Amino acid sequence: MPASGDRPAEQVGGYHPSAFIRGSIALHAVAAVGLLARAQLWPWALSAVVANHLALTAAGLLPRAALLGPNLNRLGAGALARGEVAITIDDGPDPEVTPAVLALLDRHGARASFFCVGERIGHSPQLAREIVARGHSIENHSQRHLHRFSLLGPRGLRAEIAAAQESIRFATGVAPRFFRAPAGLRNPFLEPELARAGLTLVSWTRRGFDTVATDPERVLARLARELAGGDILLLHDGHAGRTASGTPVILAVLPPLLAAVRAAGLAAVTLRDAAR
Repeated sequence: MPASGDRPAEQVGGYHPSAFIRGSIALHAVAAVGLLARAQLWPWALSAVVANHLALTAAGLLPRAALLGPNLNRLGAGALARGEVAITIDDGPDPEVTPAVLALLDRHGARASFFCVGERIGHSPQLAREIVARGHSIENHSQRHLHRFSLLGPRGLRAEIAAAQESIRFATGVAPRFFRAPAGLRNPFLEPELARAGLTLVSWTRRGFDTVATDPERVLARLARELAGGDILLLHDGHAGRTASGTPVILAVLPPLLAAVRAAGLAAVTLRDAAR
């Protein structure tokens, strides 16, 4: 698993399949040869291939797993040594919630990485520019945030990634360096497309489940548990859950979370700064 925001050295210049993917390819080749050599082996070959496909599917359903390729779920050694954490904020920008999030981050002197949806950037380009102007980074969270994103083939994935890259670059003048799949779900076709686009897949160390949770204290407890340098924490400004009083959960969680970061002697920085 890579330990920095940059693509691993072996990934630069193209796609290099993970050991799991190479093993899957080899298994398919062996199964095909076995079927050609002896027809009576087909039940065994078919069973092996089906089991492998189930394993590939399961790997894509585990957002923090690196079986399908590089997947950053903790910051690298440099960020850890400097006592840095990354707060990542997904699914925006949201014209109602994001400005309040920016104000809270400013108040605490914190920086964050916003994984934005391309279509939402297109609807709120000025807000996107404001995010960058305040020292935060905007990264790629696909163009449309499709629920079926993990079911797309290479062409569909390429289109979603490229369209979001262009939407963000056009609005802000800065192209993303990192990518997060919608809901963290993906398939074996994603990593080759990320390699093509020069993007690094990012998941998280801990998430607050703040799109569905209504109790800020429970969300905070999940995020602040064993808080340490190198952590990547996940919150949402888009699709934000609401408290009983109607307040977006992220707005109730951020102040005590940022206070906990400071109390632990840590600094909240962007993924780009953490990778320096």
